[in-house]
Amino acid sequence: MNRKGYILIFAAITLILGSVVLAFGDDIKQAPSCKYCGMNREMFAHSRMVIEYDDGTKMGTCSLHCAIVDLALNLDKNPKAIMVGDYGTKALIDAEKATWIIGGSKPGVMTKNAKWAFAKKEDAEKYRQEQGGRLASFDEAVEAAHQDLYNDTKMIRERRKMRKMHQHHMMEKK
Repeated sequence: MNRKGYILIFAAITLILGSVVLAFGDDIKQAPSCKYCGMNREMFAHSRMVIEYDDGTKMGTCSLHCAIVDLALNLDKNPKAIMVGDYGTKALIDAEKATWIIGGSKPGVMTKNAKWAFAKKEDAEKYRQEQGGRLASFDEAVEAAHQDLYNDTKMIRERRKMRKMHQHHMMEKK
């Protein structure tokens, strides 16, 4: 193949990758906060998720916890693509192809039982060696998120209740 052929192939690959980046690259601008919990998705870029459904709609969440809520509420829609922030680089990656870590010493986003995604298995393995947890597939991470959903929701409600009580108490002092 001559030089022009390589340039054409490179240009085609760049256009394809560019369209993927355009589809998911500005996800934080499109959804700056999570619809379900209100968390700032830029602050949690390392755990954020984007679900694109077969009807063309997209949902941006802060975490797997909130993505599970959205998937449960949209049973009539089929996910076409599920992207997640790489724990280290914060770049959106295919959640189903990622290597996941479940658990470890660091609490997760919206959950005590962390679930982190990594584009590279070696990065996940390094995290596991430093922080603990176990390597998992996307399906295993989703299953763990479903199992944790009740306790996580209960924990979030308690935190919000305490925050409201504290705010009310502070308002009374003024």
